[in-house]
Parts: sequence; structure tokens; C-alpha cells
Amino acid sequence: MGAISPFGLANGANVAERSQPIAHLDAHSSDRVRNGRRADGERADVQWRWRVTRLTTSREALAVSELRFVRRGFGAEAVEYQVAWDEQRRVHAARFADEIPDTVLLLEHPPVYTAGRRTADSERPLDGTPVVDVDRGGKITWHGPGQLVGYPIQKLPRPVDVVAHVRRLEEALIRTCAEFGLETTRVEGRSGVWVLGDPVERRPVLGGLSLDFDPRLTDEEFDPRLNGPEYAPSNAGQRREDRKIAAIGIRVAKGVTMHGFALNVNPDNKWFDRIIPCGIRDAGVASLANELGRDVTIAEVLPVVERHLTEVMAAAELRPRVIEPKAVEKVTEKTPAA
Repeated sequence: MGAISPFGLANGANVAERSQPIAHLDAHSSDRVRNGRRADGERADVQWRWRVTRLTTSREALAVSELRFVRRGFGAEAVEYQVAWDEQRRVHAARFADEIPDTVLLLEHPPVYTAGRRTADSERPLDGTPVVDVDRGGKITWHGPGQLVGYPIQKLPRPVDVVAHVRRLEEALIRTCAEFGLETTRVEGRSGVWVLGDPVERRPVLGGLSLDFDPRLTDEEFDPRLNGPEYAPSNAGQRREDRKIAAIGIRVAKGVTMHGFALNVNPDNKWFDRIIPCGIRDAGVASLANELGRDVTIAEVLPVVERHLTEVMAAAELRPRVIEPKAVEKVTEKTPAA
């Protein structure tokens, strides 16, 4: 290992991406198989830069990866969604032109619902609350106070491996939660970071009915918004069900990523009860504060997220997506019989 930098990273060393167990899901979660800041403390747009030099002979890997964090606004200085979206586009253009290094925008938003391209009308607020339609993947979600939002704008080698990028974000957030004492994981087929619920036989009864009669098991269009608090996404922890603590939705344009992640630190999760979060009807949402049973602040979590993003993203060996060659079907020419 090389010399340790002031930020605790080894210069000249590759940091391997850790594997993470995946919980397998079928139709319903009940059926799954379980498996440098400024010294004065004042706000600064650019907090610090991390630079990790990696020694490699891979032509696909970047020889030097630099990651810049930009803290845009929190609390009373939370950034309006449209303002942040416009800034993402400006930073994206600059990164594509190689005018700046890979950059992560970190911020809070005032309350806002945003809908990815796959959002169905039946997943939006029933009362007509405005929703911002965006160009990322995924479905509808909520952003607001108590939620740390990160927009990593990173240039990836082509052909772009979108899944690998998502896995790196998940890994950084899984490590962040672990540092605060919360075990989280991935769920197969569902992006983001999850707190797994209890086995079905150990979960509390819903509404006085056995789980055998849980309408979500048979009704694909079951709407928790119309069925009382016992089905609300914000109460998934009380039901001991799977619950998402960090959502991820990205877009890649011209080989450069946009959008990113939202980590629930200490938000009012009842905001999620007005929508079908991420289009998932049989699970809910979680937060660090609720899961740990104590107050956790954005200020506490922010440097931890930055450190783990650095470990995972800046030190990862980026490779293009492997494209499997198409099978070539041999056609044997037959000679007609005489």
C-alpha cells in the first residue's frame, strides 16, 4: 500500500469495490429469499477536492481520478429543485468538455415531488399536488428537509456501464449507514439501499387480519394511499417490512452522469404517503433517525457520505461495459438433389 494521504486514503492504491449480499425478490417482498471543511464553519461552495492517483496498466481505467464536492445549500439555504437541475446541466456540460473534474453536488431541497420517465399516473399524488417531471430513470419520489441529496456528475468510459455506476453509489451509502450502526443492503430488482424487514411469520398482523389476507399479495393495483395508515409507506418500519432508506435515479448523457441519490437522514417520511414511492406498493421508506432511534443530522452525515463516495468512486477502476458478441447463426447451403 502507498503512503496514506491526509484524507485517510492510500495514494497509488486501488480500492476494491466490496461485494454486497443481495436479497432476492419475486412478486412480493413477503416472499423474498433473505440472504476539508473551512475552519470557520461558514458555507463554502467548494469544500475540498480529493485526488487519488492509481497505478494501473489498464487502458480502459483512468490513470488519475479527481473528485470535487460542492456543498450547495442546506436548511434555510436549501436549493430549489429547478435551480439545482439547471446547475446540474451547467456542470454536466463543463465536465463533458473536460473543463472540470468529476463533481458531486450535495444539498437539501425544499419539499418537492419529482417523477422519472417511468412514472405512471396512478403513482402521483391524488390531490393534484404539483410534480416536477425530470429526465432521470426511475419513478416518482419526494425530496425535502432532512434528506441529503447528491448529484454525482462523473465521466464514465464508453460504452457506459450504468449498472456499475448505480452499484457504486449504493455501496457508498451502505458503508455510510454502517458507520452509523445501521445494517442495510441491496434488493435484487430494486435499486437503492434497503433496510430488510422481518420474515413474514414474525411480522405484526395488519388491521387485525392475517398476512394471508394481505390485499397487496393479490392486487397489483393496490393503493396504500386509500387504505389507511396501516399501509402507509412511512409506517413500514412498524410493520417490520422492507423499507428503502436511499433512492437512486440517474441519467447518462454523452457519457457523463446526472441526477443521483437521496439519503433519508431525518425527514418527515409522511410526505411519501401521498405517492407510491418509486412505484413500489409492497414496501416502504426509512430514515437513519427512525431506524437508529435517535436524532441524526445532515451535518453529521455529510462528511461521512463524502468520504465513502471518495473511497468508492474516486478509487474505483472504471471500465467500459462489456458487450457480448451476438451469436452468428451458420446457414448451410443445401444443394438440391438431382
